[in-house]
Amino acid sequence: MTLPPFAQRPGIALVAPGSFAPDADAIPRGIARLEAQGILVHNYYEHAARHLRFGGTDEARLAQLNAAADDPDVQIVMAIRGAYGMTRLLPQIDYARLAASGKLFVGFSDLTALHMALYAKTGALSYAGPMFAGDFGALDPVDFTLDDFWSCLAGPTHTVRGQGEGNPALDVTGTVWGGNLAMIVSLLGTEYFPRIEDGILYLEDIAEHPYRVERMLLQLMQAGVLDRQRAIVLGDFSGYRLGAHDNGYDFAQMLAYVRAVLPCPVLTGLEFGHIARRVTLPFGAQGRLVSEGEAWRLTLRDYPTLPLA
Repeated sequence: MTLPPFAQRPGIALVAPGSFAPDADAIPRGIARLEAQGILVHNYYEHAARHLRFGGTDEARLAQLNAAADDPDVQIVMAIRGAYGMTRLLPQIDYARLAASGKLFVGFSDLTALHMALYAKTGALSYAGPMFAGDFGALDPVDFTLDDFWSCLAGPTHTVRGQGEGNPALDVTGTVWGGNLAMIVSLLGTEYFPRIEDGILYLEDIAEHPYRVERMLLQLMQAGVLDRQRAIVLGDFSGYRLGAHDNGYDFAQMLAYVRAVLPCPVLTGLEFGHIARRVTLPFGAQGRLVSEGEAWRLTLRDYPTLPLA
């Protein structure tokens, strides 16, 4: 993990708006790593206070978010884990309070719900980035994942690259947004779903069979969301199991079908999702996606960063 020359070491608050850390030791392990780099860490998560499958009661998890947003020594609020729980909190969140704090809310998977709602309610940007327990607190952290986060945070632009078979050639610009496909679809028709025109939509999911991925993409299309997008970029979709009754229907077959019927081009090869090696993507940034066929690059700009020395 190599930090850019920030003007001052950032302060990070740890919260658990979703599930609790499966490995309690990951929290002190990650804190020690960050403190060794001169980073101030404020931990609002109490492992002993976990509730059912969650990182605390609904009230306690909401209080963690608010305390982190109000902390004057913090610039980054990072979720310790995703899984499930963010959706429960959406009606109680004071979005103006979070946006006015100027904090960057970081995470992915279940945190997609917060990225979506915060943008829909206030236009504030956030980061689809690392989770504290699984990334900073891992026994063997993946340098690429952590370094890409710090590089993105340093700005002023951030470029990610990918490659996938059958990618179309294109050159488009738009608002970069997305995250976990199931979480995005779960917010359709609610006040927490932002209306984004000319978007570049990135998607990932875990343990979703290809037919369910197809069904969710078709739902987004039939709801009119995909008519407003310039492109879709798919990250990792793994953890599912095919059966004999699939009769040859696999992810490749599904991909060929959605590429034929969706109203915008679909690219693959994004290093994002429930994988150890992962890029960071500012939700709401402006981006330019250039594909020369199989290889592509996405350059992001106009997103919040931390000042350099």
